[in-house]
Amino acid sequence: MKSFAERLTDDQPMVYDGGFGSQLFEHGVNLANSSIANLSHPAEVVAVHRAYIDAGANAIGTNTFVVSPLHLEMADADEDDAEHLTELAVQHARQAVEESGKDVYVGGSIGPSPGAIEADAGDTVFGIPNADVRSAHERVISAMVKGGVDFFVIETQFSAKEAAIAVDIARQTGLPIAVNMTYKFTVDRKTGELIYRTDWGVSPSDLLDILASGEFSNGDNLLNDVQLLGLNCGAETRNTDHTGMPYAIEGTVQMQKALVDRGIENKRLMAYPNAGLPTLDKVTKQASYSQGPEDMAQHVEDLLDAGGFLIGGCCGTTPDHIRAFRNIVDVR
Repeated sequence: MKSFAERLTDDQPMVYDGGFGSQLFEHGVNLANSSIANLSHPAEVVAVHRAYIDAGANAIGTNTFVVSPLHLEMADADEDDAEHLTELAVQHARQAVEESGKDVYVGGSIGPSPGAIEADAGDTVFGIPNADVRSAHERVISAMVKGGVDFFVIETQFSAKEAAIAVDIARQTGLPIAVNMTYKFTVDRKTGELIYRTDWGVSPSDLLDILASGEFSNGDNLLNDVQLLGLNCGAETRNTDHTGMPYAIEGTVQMQKALVDRGIENKRLMAYPNAGLPTLDKVTKQASYSQGPEDMAQHVEDLLDAGGFLIGGCCGTTPDHIRAFRNIVDVR
């Protein structure tokens, strides 16, 4: 099996997995912090991974999106369990891969801190101290390496500065790194140009500039250490044509343009959007999503044409979605 870095040099696109927390819920696991399932419900965690592998995923993400000590503390869980839960998460992903008998890569999922960080807020009154953010990411990333991930997936980021901190830590391992932001529809009031920005106001161009600035890496250009750039999640309640797959396509186009404008080459693009908008059933308390497998799959060709290389789904997407994506990629 090629290393993940070697696989990135191939032209054939790859399929990532889909929503994890929503699938745990389908298995009857509903916890204040989904990473705790690595200890309390290991069989269900393995089963979710296995379902995505069986559906055709080339790579899967660990159940560590909220494993950070900062998130565990918010859930009244023991923050000192972060490393153990992370190692268990990697073990469960590896177990699913081994049981499948397929060549599948394991990406270490690294989510955002639970709130604004000092670098964006300007202080520690409203922002989580930068030192605490760095320490939390160091603990998780170290445990991921010990467990044996193939690459890192820094995801659902609102802050390019936090993403830069995470990249600065992850690059010390030598493993490939993906950075995925979560954007919303905005329009430049002066030019009328459509620009995707995160809740913290970060556009694809801003992300590139902040990673390149060296502000959080002793002057080093962090773009040299990032192999994939992209987006995930995303749900516009008022601009539904910028939700799900259309959102992934437009965001990929904008990132591609930002790269070209700066003369940056040799970056792969990643995209895994939500399955559209969620609707909560008032009786069952379960959420359903507006874009089914075929709804999303019909846009896969356009996403690949926009430059998408590693594509999958986020909240609300299921193994059926990934199977539908796989069918399109296979005839590409």
